[in-house]
Amino acid sequence: MQDWNPELYMQFSAERTRPAQELVARIAARLNVKQAYDLGCGPGNSTELLRKAWPQANITGVDTSPAMLEKARRALPDCHFVEQDVLRWRPDGPADLIYANASLQWLPDHASLFPRLASLLAPQGVLAAQMPDNWQEPTHAAMRTVAKAMGMTVKEREPLLAVEAYYDLLSQAGCELDIWRTTYFHLMPSVDAIVEWLRATGLRPFLDALDETGQQHFLDRYRLLLSQHYLPRGDGWLLLAFPRLFIVAHKK
Repeated sequence: MQDWNPELYMQFSAERTRPAQELVARIAARLNVKQAYDLGCGPGNSTELLRKAWPQANITGVDTSPAMLEKARRALPDCHFVEQDVLRWRPDGPADLIYANASLQWLPDHASLFPRLASLLAPQGVLAAQMPDNWQEPTHAAMRTVAKAMGMTVKEREPLLAVEAYYDLLSQAGCELDIWRTTYFHLMPSVDAIVEWLRATGLRPFLDALDETGQQHFLDRYRLLLSQHYLPRGDGWLLLAFPRLFIVAHKK
């Protein structure tokens, strides 16, 4: 898959950063952090929140995208950033905080991943994760519908596990759990704006599998399906429902 586009990703920076802020706010008051890791740090917008919450901590951002990491290093020269796959990542020592904002949903086999991350925590450490839970939303169902109509076979992200499964996995790994789901309703000016949002994230596996002509054909059909689901309200704005799952696991 092609590298991420930081500029495209940050077009909706306020909407993307808000869940990260709410996740930090849920844990900041109760946690003393010396070693923190931001998994899937992207351009550093979430890492910046960790730096503000724990200014004395050693903070490391982990990502596979050179473009994202370059932007993060420029924005936060006092943090450390490494290019590495989270599936193979290990901290130098026990972590006080492993933080993952909208990144772990891209990784497979959560039944193994989450217990492994919990095992890397120091005593009293916290695993804090936020993941889009929109696999069944019209935005994502329409991607699969268009891909099927075009005869495409695309390896996309997997749906999340049931909430009960995450609870069982992490409680059995010795953690106390705080789990909640929030649905944000983002005001969008048009269907085209929704497409632009998703071009930076969910649409990437589908568009990367096509040439320029194929991409345009895919997007034309995709816009048509979205226009049937996302209708302008009385003032002309569209409401984009965006469910997200939050997990805070505190190591006993």
